[in-house]
Amino acid sequence: MNNYDPLRDFLMQQKAQQLVLTFAEIEDIIDAPLPRAAKRASWWDCTRSPEIGMPQREACIAAGFTATRLPDAERVRFARNALTRGQS
Repeated sequence: MNNYDPLRDFLMQQKAQQLVLTFAEIEDIIDAPLPRAAKRASWWDCTRSPEIGMPQREACIAAGFTATRLPDAERVRFARNALTRGQS
């Protein structure tokens, strides 16, 4: 089990095309603290270094979302991928 499977499951249940979660909300969902690296935008970027397995990115992709850390470094926008928009 991936530590971010609960995030994947949460995202899969969402009907909205996008949503914004605070780091605290994400930590509640995964029932664990996020690493310090989560403050870096690149940590969330689903397109950066796809050959490197990053469990948080894999969870987002599996749920059909892309994640973007917002400039305040305390929130993440999850947007449904274009290919999965018609599937909800």
